[in-house]
Amino acid sequence: MTTAANVPSAVIVLAAGAGTRMKSATPKVMHPIGGRSMVEHAVAVARELDPKNLAVVVRHQRDKVAEHVSAFDSAATIVDQDDIPGTGRAVEVGLLGLDAEDSEVEGTVVVTYGDVPLLKTETLRKLIAFHEEGKNAVTVLTTNLDQPGSYGRIVRNEAGEVTAIVEAKDATPEQLAITEINSGIYAFDAKVLRDSLTRVTTDNAQGEKYITDVLAIARQDGFRTLALDIDDRWEVEGANDRVQLAQLGRKLNERLTEMHMRNGVTIVDPESTWIDVTVTIENDVTILPGTHLQGTTHIATGSVVGPDTTLKNVKVGENVKISRTEGSDSEIAADATVGPFAYLRPGTKLGVKGKIGTFVETKNTEIGNGSKLPHLSYAGDVTIGENSNIGAASVFVNYDGVNKHRSTVGNNVRMGSDNMYVAPVNVGDGAYSGAGTVIRKDVPAGALAINEAPQRNIERWVIEKRAGTEAAEAALAAEAKGSASSAKESDNQ
Repeated sequence: MTTAANVPSAVIVLAAGAGTRMKSATPKVMHPIGGRSMVEHAVAVARELDPKNLAVVVRHQRDKVAEHVSAFDSAATIVDQDDIPGTGRAVEVGLLGLDAEDSEVEGTVVVTYGDVPLLKTETLRKLIAFHEEGKNAVTVLTTNLDQPGSYGRIVRNEAGEVTAIVEAKDATPEQLAITEINSGIYAFDAKVLRDSLTRVTTDNAQGEKYITDVLAIARQDGFRTLALDIDDRWEVEGANDRVQLAQLGRKLNERLTEMHMRNGVTIVDPESTWIDVTVTIENDVTILPGTHLQGTTHIATGSVVGPDTTLKNVKVGENVKISRTEGSDSEIAADATVGPFAYLRPGTKLGVKGKIGTFVETKNTEIGNGSKLPHLSYAGDVTIGENSNIGAASVFVNYDGVNKHRSTVGNNVRMGSDNMYVAPVNVGDGAYSGAGTVIRKDVPAGALAINEAPQRNIERWVIEKRAGTEAAEAALAAEAKGSASSAKESDNQ
């Protein structure tokens, strides 16, 4: 079987490591950056190559990782690494797993890792092209570091071919001076890989099968073994602990914010703005400091978001203004205004030129075009029509202790402040209500809803019932002042 140019027959993603330095109950490859787990980043990049086969090799917390991978890529083949340790064995079982599903894999096999989240598809395509055009048996992706530390060194001959990959602990002083390091990412000829893996042993200090031994065996068999050197070391950086995870997260976010800015988005302070890889933003959007855009959030042109705003899975229309707001799984139509200090919970839909104002919380609520919920209110399980205004300090009382109930408010409604809507109730078009009204039954169109309870004042209650308090003393002083004013007025008559 032959493969299309620069399209691998298979990609094997290694995700079996324990990741003990994370010190976490969560498997290392499942730790997130930029809105995806590290392994999801790795698989997404692999999928963009359009390989015929894709395997993810798992072992540590196998069930968690397998379930996680299957949730975002159900077509990926999950392969279990057995008790034989090492990257060579991981690749071997991955290849055997793919061979078992289909006829033997032929052509180019790419090997990458589930904890290398910044690797680009473009880089893998260059690796494959370099590998296939050179008719190489093994091609390793490398980079140069000023301080290569514990990384394996790439040893080349005068022709530029890779003759060995030497671990730092085994390297001579001359080899330690080499700055080109092994990323652990490879392109292999499947036949050479399959044959060489059967000859890789665990006869070493760690008792592991190393994938680097494949290169040495292929070299001994007379095959071409080369390396492709890339400038960007971050692409091949892995995260072994939370410090490295944070460093990769910052670098990824730096790239994402730069990409959006070059696409016409104004980001006032990129360092305080965090954007997931799955977020889409149109040109001429302004993002103010302290804003986090997550999930499938989409921001349409002309909108201003922030400062201090978090949106997750929120669809924002054109020319919207959102300030100091937290929202999730919601929709905001064009020319609407949200915040400051608003909380949009799932199921919120705000219409064109609508408003959700200061200290307002919404959930499962549809607010029609031109309607406003301006201040200090809670709207849950309600549909509000067009061009209606809900007064300050209003609460839609949607929960009876067992079930939630839905209410409706019609078009061109004017509701007073401090209203309680005891669901389920319906307020008709053009209706009004007085301040402090508790609405327990439907309000007909055009009606005024009020609660008739005349105000009653009990004179001198504080003086008599709260004697000795500051309030009583203030009342007595006011009373005395009033008596003095009355006496003076009498003398003047």
